[in-house]
Amino acid sequence: MNIQENISLKNYNTFGIDVKARFFVEITGLVQLQKVLELKAYPKKFIISGGSNMLLTKDIDALVVHLKLKGISIVEENENFVEVKAMAGENWHDLVMWSLEQGFGGLENLSLIPGNVGTAPIQNIGAYGVELKDVFVSCAAMDVKTGELEGFDNEACEFGYRDSIFKNEAKDKYIITSVVLKLTKKDHVLHTGYGSIENELKEKGIVHPTIRDISDAVIAIRRNKLPDPKEIGNSGSFFKNPVISQKAFDRFTKKNPNAPFYEMDDNQFKIPAGWLVEQCGFKGKRFGDAGVHEKQALVLVNHGSATGKEILDLSKKIQDEVQKTFKIKIQPEVNIIK
Repeated sequence: MNIQENISLKNYNTFGIDVKARFFVEITGLVQLQKVLELKAYPKKFIISGGSNMLLTKDIDALVVHLKLKGISIVEENENFVEVKAMAGENWHDLVMWSLEQGFGGLENLSLIPGNVGTAPIQNIGAYGVELKDVFVSCAAMDVKTGELEGFDNEACEFGYRDSIFKNEAKDKYIITSVVLKLTKKDHVLHTGYGSIENELKEKGIVHPTIRDISDAVIAIRRNKLPDPKEIGNSGSFFKNPVISQKAFDRFTKKNPNAPFYEMDDNQFKIPAGWLVEQCGFKGKRFGDAGVHEKQALVLVNHGSATGKEILDLSKKIQDEVQKTFKIKIQPEVNIIK
């Protein structure tokens, strides 16, 4: 293996933050990963994959391990369903496109989400009414202390809204190496009622959409609203949509009767964080090279040479203003490395 020193991570995180890794190594196999974890000369290790869901605020004084585990395969199938195994280093959107090419349904609403497969369970990624947990069977994860692989089924992952066991009690204890998803081969369940999907389909004159039509609609919506990280640094949605109680919702809607919301189970309500941020006047605003995207207030951007700390400071400024204005606390969706 080739361990390098003082390597810039600018091209390894979608925010394009120019911090350095004290040491850096790329991993393409499980045995190689086990050997790296055993290296006592580098006691501190930091795992990075697609770099899409993190904000780096300082240099990483550790061995940065870049996961490039590749491979997609069918592990089980019958006439109705198929179970697909994807390695952690596969690009998520590429996996979605592969599934559509095979005629497999279930991932179409999750099209164009940035990042790699291995980080999808950590975040329980979701979009347009669908979450990873809806199709998730299991994942394999390597214990960073022992190098042994362990399996986590859907229940063991303790999925929540943009949450999982890997963000809580299992944080930093495991490295997800592969994921198994259960997809449909026929009688696909289409989710068109969330966001702007129905409007997009109507504009295209599509009455009986296919899974490919749903994916195309989601891609069109996301491209219209969200910036391409290759063109301007960002990590997609920076904040989670807050979920509030019935009591808080009643108080909120009394003052904001026209505010958008989504009713959830157990008398809880999800308020679009982007709307809250926009109402506070941040949409399109720029503070040096740190800013808020002009089309989507939920997205913080790096206009060129912003530091991670500058973007973090902006996020705190936004949080404070939303709390002050609406009495609602919004939390970062991205993993902030301090």
